[in-house]
Amino acid sequence: MSFSDLSITRKHSLGEENGSADHLAYRNSHAMSGIDNLEFSDIAKKDDANADVTPSYQNAADVTVPMETVVPKWRIWKNLLVICIAFLFNFTAFQSLQNLQSSLNYSEGLGVASLSVIYASLIVSCIFVPPILIGKIGCKWTLVVSIFWYSVFTAGNFYASWYTLMPMSVTLGLAAAPLWTAKSKYVTTSGIRYAGMVGETQEDVITMFFGIFFMVFQSGQIWGNLISSLVLERRNVTKDYIPSKLYVISLYFNPTRIYLGCGLFAVLVLAVFLDKLKSEGEEKKPGLELLIATLKHLKDDRRQVLLVPITIYSGLEQAYVSGDYTKSFVSCALGIEWIGYVMICYGVCDAFFSFLLGRLIKFTGRLPLFITGAVAHLAMIITMLVWSPNPNQLPVFFVLAACWGLGDAVWQLEINALYGYLFRKNQEAGFSNYRLWESLGFVVAFAYSNFICTNVKLYILLGVLVLGMMGYAVVEYNEKQDPEEADTKM
Repeated sequence: MSFSDLSITRKHSLGEENGSADHLAYRNSHAMSGIDNLEFSDIAKKDDANADVTPSYQNAADVTVPMETVVPKWRIWKNLLVICIAFLFNFTAFQSLQNLQSSLNYSEGLGVASLSVIYASLIVSCIFVPPILIGKIGCKWTLVVSIFWYSVFTAGNFYASWYTLMPMSVTLGLAAAPLWTAKSKYVTTSGIRYAGMVGETQEDVITMFFGIFFMVFQSGQIWGNLISSLVLERRNVTKDYIPSKLYVISLYFNPTRIYLGCGLFAVLVLAVFLDKLKSEGEEKKPGLELLIATLKHLKDDRRQVLLVPITIYSGLEQAYVSGDYTKSFVSCALGIEWIGYVMICYGVCDAFFSFLLGRLIKFTGRLPLFITGAVAHLAMIITMLVWSPNPNQLPVFFVLAACWGLGDAVWQLEINALYGYLFRKNQEAGFSNYRLWESLGFVVAFAYSNFICTNVKLYILLGVLVLGMMGYAVVEYNEKQDPEEADTKM
């Protein structure tokens, strides 16, 4: 039976080409509903195959998706690998620059200010840009264009000043929201389609795909910080050395040249090797309609409201580890040359646990993983509240970073996968809201960075984490009680 003789319908759960009754009965036993519960129907009428259809990842009620939107399994893996490689190279550059901004661009608070502007622009972008841009040019070219603007920001760090970094921070923030929304939509849609091919639940496959992505993505912390550490160690840079000698680093020893090359390579990889989503060419939904759907998503879906605190916490904790932990603990006690090595430890643990947790979810479910992340960060917050940094206790700095990486792996992997699963009917709106609230966490953290002491920041983290876990627990409880009813509240 050829692909053209088949169709995928939302009225079935997962199935296989042979359409056997045993397979259909097994997959219908999963309490999964909605547009994205894709199945290869056993018998398809050619009239159905030729009917007008809506892409499976759009926000629609009852749809039939043509079989040609399903690509071979190897192409799904290839596209996932391409996205992973592109994000690895791009964020090897950006994350390393972000980790160093508060220390290298210390004069007049330029580094922290530039990060604040990035995430403030990102908030505005989350509301307006992703649905319109993705609706117009599709996921692939949204990724290409957005990553190019990361390279522009990297180039601005050759001669960091208020006149170069501020405008480029604005444009980077505007590009970041569509980048992450398009990535999340592409990975989620690929996971849904792959689940239909292999007969696994969508939730497990989506989480596995995000786990693979974040394993590769977070390893960028390793390579980028290794570059910056070797360069800064070679120059024997310390926090006392920075203000008067920054221009020397910028001209001769700045790793920005390497970072810029990484970013441009990421653009090339996406443009040449990434396939368009097969159904993107059929997508006719106007950008304005997608924008309205994004704005209505927060008002109409109670689950989104409940997930706002934990999503904000995701931004707060990332901003803290890159902006405050590196400056208040590592740089202050050990010197700036140690930031890269400590953040390498953070990146290794983040990458390792991203992959591990992505595989574990099919055995444990979401709740134990969320609890693990919460316990890890609660323990680290309390430790940092009672511990005074001491350069003679070098291992402690690495243990704190490692445990923080474990918690971050949970938040990045599980919150992304949770949004992808819960809001699979309306991915642009769901992931735009995700990036909006996470960005708000970044903005708030960077905005108060220079005005309140570290202990107060830790208490803020503690409070938002507890509130976020309470909201998540309500969502999880409602899903367990009646997943089909919860799925209709979209």
